[in-house]
Amino acid sequence: MKNKRIISCAVTGAVNFPTMSEYLPITPLEIAQNALDAASAGAAAVHLHARDPQTGQPSPRLDLFEEIIGLIRAKNRDVIICLTTGGGATDTVEQRVAVVPRFKPELASCNAGSINWGIFAIMEKYSNFKHQWEHDFLELFKSGFIFKNTFADLQEFTRIMYENGTKPEFEVYDVGHLYNLKFLIDKGYVRTPVYLQFCTGILGGIGSTSYDIMNLHQTADRLIGKGNYQWSVFGAGKTEFPACTQGLLLGSHVRVGLEDNIMLSKGVLAKNNAQLVEKMVRIMRELEFEPATPDEAREILSLKN
Repeated sequence: MKNKRIISCAVTGAVNFPTMSEYLPITPLEIAQNALDAASAGAAAVHLHARDPQTGQPSPRLDLFEEIIGLIRAKNRDVIICLTTGGGATDTVEQRVAVVPRFKPELASCNAGSINWGIFAIMEKYSNFKHQWEHDFLELFKSGFIFKNTFADLQEFTRIMYENGTKPEFEVYDVGHLYNLKFLIDKGYVRTPVYLQFCTGILGGIGSTSYDIMNLHQTADRLIGKGNYQWSVFGAGKTEFPACTQGLLLGSHVRVGLEDNIMLSKGVLAKNNAQLVEKMVRIMRELEFEPATPDEAREILSLKN
């Protein structure tokens, strides 16, 4: 399957907010339908957050996750579900990881270290907000919010995931996070082969240039070793498709979706996640790659079924 590449779709996330795009899925039905359409378009996996259906605020409520998962599974038993343990900005560690023992997903995101989220910079683009929480959310980041993921947190996240048959998808925001994982692998807390998601282009983390992506890839080769990891990449905002294309040429899988990027092209909002997946599929096929099916992705990542 050398020419097969996994497309993951990050459906709604916890950073983009309703004022940014009328098309951002908010309710469980909207999130589930976007996930289903993304799967039909070629995504082998869907990465899920939940939101308050009234305000669009990111939410750790398990009943919302249960509704989203139920709606997806009622129509598609095949697509891989990857649940977030990143959560929202104010969620506790316990709230963030609670989805794993409750739903036992095949994949769950696991942030590989702490970062200074720089999302506050987006305030320059907006003066009016649909909801007060959006303004307060950005002010929180501006005042010095740190997305905390300590070594103790990582040990707890991975312990719970392994106990529940869930493979961690390690979200790597900078080179230092790979050194964190190297330490945890050496100490026996993390098992190889690992699955790495390179998260690029976010203020506070590494950039999305070809040099940055190559740096992450080569560092992973040195620290973790070829054959001991699979990797995927995304670029935030306008860097989404250039970063994914660069990754493809280096051997990576890719992630697209309204969590990371709300634009289909310059000046054109994506109306749904399927449009972003369809564009990624077109790019892949122009380069002689094929999107992996969910079962092919399970084989590539050594997932339980």
